[in-house]
Amino acid sequence: MKVNGHWVHDLNPYAIRFPNSWPLDGIRWYGIAYLLGFLSAYLIFHLYRLFRRVMLDKGQIDSLLTHLLIGAVAGGRLGYVLLYEVNVLVCDPLETIHIWHGGMSSHGGFVGVALAIYCFSRRYRLAPLAIADAVVSVAPLGIFFGRVANFINGELYGRASNVLWAVVFPRATSAGNHFIARHPSQIYEALAEGLLLFIYVQTIFWIRKTKERFAGNLMSKFLIAYSLLRIFCEHFREPDAPLILGITRGQFYSVFTLFCGCGLTYALRRKWQVKTLGPGIEKLGKNV
Repeated sequence: MKVNGHWVHDLNPYAIRFPNSWPLDGIRWYGIAYLLGFLSAYLIFHLYRLFRRVMLDKGQIDSLLTHLLIGAVAGGRLGYVLLYEVNVLVCDPLETIHIWHGGMSSHGGFVGVALAIYCFSRRYRLAPLAIADAVVSVAPLGIFFGRVANFINGELYGRASNVLWAVVFPRATSAGNHFIARHPSQIYEALAEGLLLFIYVQTIFWIRKTKERFAGNLMSKFLIAYSLLRIFCEHFREPDAPLILGITRGQFYSVFTLFCGCGLTYALRRKWQVKTLGPGIEKLGKNV
């Protein structure tokens, strides 16, 4: 169906719907998106192992993905509550663990994944930054599938627009039940933060120069690129929470990930200069 030449979103958020007597409503596309994200990571990690791009055996890869799954889900859900719906902790604390009701935060997921990498690295006595480089090389695929699922759900829609590809989201009807066409911002983010970022980090991962062999280099680039792309895409997205300092929550939190990426880049470049030019570089720098 179309309204004023624009397609009206009518996709079913359920891939499979269960009978009413069952405890769960069904299997949502959002859950399948998480499954596809980790399945893609599983296949790519084993491809890395085949080409000796990561020195992890099959058991360690399985363990890493288990850590990442727990970290992403727990961090994403808790991050959403703390960053977007903090009143839930006061009104209904148990709602925090009801992940099937929806509500996940990308930035909270990043924190959860970082903690998962740290725990995994401690367990197997591996370099956390090296593991992080491998993880962020596949992370954009999870973002891609998640944003596509957001579009199927008709949530996190964009601002009002009359562009040819604008979509009418019934869940976003304004007062008076007037249907308004909006940017399909979920697709913008899927393409930018998902596919484009995936191509970028994969290119660096497989074709790395000497300077970029330092563990953590790819993670710093990922954080910077993701933050910039997220800040840009948020211009087309309808704010789903009150603004902070005149910008959306997504833009505000992305500023912190941008600072983290820039700070890590500076630290790694400093380390590379010292190792390449010798310990005296620090003393030389002070005398210039």
